[in-house]
Amino acid sequence: MNGAKYLAEMLHGCGVGSVFFVPFVTNRALVEMERLGIQRVLCHTEKAAAYMADGYARVSHRPGVAIAQSVGAANLAAGLQDAYLGRAPVLAITGRRPAIQRYRDGYQEVNHWPLFEPVTKYNVYADAASELPVVLRQAFREMTSGSPAPAHVELLGFTAEMVETDEAEMDVVVEEAFKSYPAFRPRPDPESIRAAAKVLEGAKRPVMVAGGGVRASGAEKEIVALAERLRTPVATSLNGKGTIAEDHELSVGVVGSYSRWCANRVVWEADVVLFVGSRAGGMTTEFWRVPAEGTTTVQIDIEAAAIGSSYPTMAGVQGDAKASIQALLDVLGDGGRDGAWAERAAGLVQEWREELEPLFMSDAVPVRPERLCREITEFLPDDAVLVSDTGHAGIWTGTMIDLTRPGQNFIRCAGSLGWAFPAALGAKCAAPERPVICFTGDGGFWYHLSELETARRCGINTVTVVNNNRSLNQGRAAVERAYGGPGGGGDALWVFDDIDFAKVAESMGCVGIRVTEPGEIAGALKEALAMDRPVVVDVRSDPDVLAPTPVVPE
Repeated sequence: MNGAKYLAEMLHGCGVGSVFFVPFVTNRALVEMERLGIQRVLCHTEKAAAYMADGYARVSHRPGVAIAQSVGAANLAAGLQDAYLGRAPVLAITGRRPAIQRYRDGYQEVNHWPLFEPVTKYNVYADAASELPVVLRQAFREMTSGSPAPAHVELLGFTAEMVETDEAEMDVVVEEAFKSYPAFRPRPDPESIRAAAKVLEGAKRPVMVAGGGVRASGAEKEIVALAERLRTPVATSLNGKGTIAEDHELSVGVVGSYSRWCANRVVWEADVVLFVGSRAGGMTTEFWRVPAEGTTTVQIDIEAAAIGSSYPTMAGVQGDAKASIQALLDVLGDGGRDGAWAERAAGLVQEWREELEPLFMSDAVPVRPERLCREITEFLPDDAVLVSDTGHAGIWTGTMIDLTRPGQNFIRCAGSLGWAFPAALGAKCAAPERPVICFTGDGGFWYHLSELETARRCGINTVTVVNNNRSLNQGRAAVERAYGGPGGGGDALWVFDDIDFAKVAESMGCVGIRVTEPGEIAGALKEALAMDRPVVVDVRSDPDVLAPTPVVPE
């Protein structure tokens, strides 16, 4: 068969339901994909295609696929940064000019391959159709085993013409284990489990920090069971948000940089911190200040090299999160605690909630984001997917929106502002029957506004809530410090024009709803979810309200 047919049948066999691309590339393969029922989503930018594939992967637990011709490869590589940092398996497929045209000032040609090195764990060329079975099978193995990450396959030809012109004797061999992640669940060494159990049983104030590896492993029930067995508070990273219902008595919220102060306080006061599926990186620990240096830690991770990379560990466990926590449950007693530590943690959470309650219920106009977040918490359907941008959007969603149902999912940007809206479109392609709600600010929404047309054309019916404060007010304080105070020319560095995104959405064939008062939010969200089109809810919020900064106890 030719390479186009093989590529399409391999992706179909591996369970890929949607691909995201910017033309013109792999045209015959895209035709073959249509025959097989794979949705082809034509995007306006390569970065948006990468973000859509990222959202698709995180919700489906299957690799997402993004395709671009040679000149678009640099943009596609830039878009993989979030998938790499967020531990999502995205397969990037690009073209490159043949050797005879390289190093001769070829039109639109630079060496793109090195750009993929920092954002993939598998980065290869394929010069002939006969190589496709080897490189594609290995790409799926790499993406789904261990800690998930992107892969890149660069095909011969500016638009990857190799798959159209080259033929070979090829069998489509699909390895079932590598169609989704986790491909394998490595069980921990019993001795390491006993060592971890000993540290936890000897702790007076233990706390768990559940990371994205818990959600990737599907270990939520095991984490809650362990917490209840030991009466241990549970904090989460942003990637781990939703591991435990956030109205559970042992939940203290997201810890680190985008955090509730009560979560940072609990982790700070703990005498033992158990990191599960978390690398204890800068965001989760507020740059290694929570927990404090010298705190006893235990770490469980599927990647052995991650254990102890941020904090020296008293006990390290290499293994799948679900298998490892179950192994701990099998050997642990009841912990022998009287519940005083859990009550202390619950008291701090209650103090935080009481402090925020006036803002959650505020009737101020323009709308306060805290009130918007409370309304979203109460509105979210039991099976909703909430997709958050970075910056203030990440702080508002991470700290102020509660996930209280097992079927609710949260995925978030790992750093690139503007990620959330395209990622939400990918998430909806992965789970078309589920409500997908994107939370972003106007600053983030501007990045990929053109993909509203993609959503409408492809029937990808998400609800996008824009916290529209007409600015990038997260940088306001830094600008004003540089100018020696507010006003003057400084506003040009963080203030936007007043744009009605509801009207913009309507102009692209979507539904637009503008909210100017808090009492309108609930009705707008209900109306948006009932629509059979993509919807933008433009919420006029207060540019003077900043998201809370992380609190590091002393």
